[in-house]
This record gives sequence, C-alpha cells and structure tokens, in this order.
Amino acid sequence: MTRITVTVDGVRYTDEVEPRTLLVHYLRQNLGKTGTLVGCDTSNCGACTVHLDGRSVKSCNVLAVQADGHEVSTIEGLAADGQLHPMQQAFNDCHALQCGYCTPGMIMQACDLLKDNPDPSEQQIREGLEGNLCRCTGYHNIVRAVQQAAAALRADAPAATAPAQEVSA
Repeated sequence: MTRITVTVDGVRYTDEVEPRTLLVHYLRQNLGKTGTLVGCDTSNCGACTVHLDGRSVKSCNVLAVQADGHEVSTIEGLAADGQLHPMQQAFNDCHALQCGYCTPGMIMQACDLLKDNPDPSEQQIREGLEGNLCRCTGYHNIVRAVQQAAAALRADAPAATAPAQEVSA
C-alpha cells in the first residue's frame, strides 16, 4: 500500500491505496465521487474525464498515486453555492444529453477547452471534444451547449476580473 494525499473538489484526503489503483476507481470507491464514470477502461471514451491541476485527464489512464500532492476536480465540484456551473446549465438548457453517460466527462472536457479558447468556433469545439464519445446525441446540441456556456462565461468574465476597489480609512 502507498499513502497518498490529494485534494479533490477542494477537500484534502489522505489514504492508503494499492499502487495499481486507477484514479477513477479511487475517486468512485474511496471518495464516493460516482459522477466520474467508468466507460471503456481504455481511455477511448472520455466518460471518466476529470481535471488534474486544472487540466483535463482521463482518470482511467492515471494512477491514484500519480495524483499524490495534486488537485483533482470532478463533475461534483463544478456547481457552487447551489448553482450549476454555466456549462452544466447549458447542457441542460440545450438538451445536450440523452442517456447522460458521457455527460460528466464531456462537461469536464468542455470546461478545459474554454480555458484555452473562451470563444471557440464550432469546428474548434468539435476538435476539442473529439476524445470524448457520445453514442446518442450526434453532438449538435453538445456543440450548442458549449457555445452557450462560452458566451455566459465571457459575459461573467469582466465582473470576475474587475480590479478591486480601494477603500481608505
């Protein structure tokens, strides 16, 4: 067994794990983060996508020991203060899911895509999501959802980056 310390969705965990434990299994079995799904176990489908230090990774392709000392964000960690993340809301609004199995990984990958490109074209969205498979939707509504979320995040960006006001005593 190997001792790891990892921060998941803002909470720090220290656990003993077998060195061969995949991050997806650690998240689901040890931490109860069942929104991270096991799809193919071969890193082909993207259902298990999470953020590791702010970048998307397929957690079926990462060992839990590799996350030691790092920060992991899961689909459960996106919503804040009882409000869906703009990407989650857009997937709902645009009917960008059917069976929903790919949705958590698709949302996590789409969020990562928008970090690098806050205003992607339809083609850039399709290319940015190509490692995440959906067998139900045909991707049209997924692309629309990413476009809607991108617009919402851009609209919120000025407020988030506005300089702090100085207060003098």
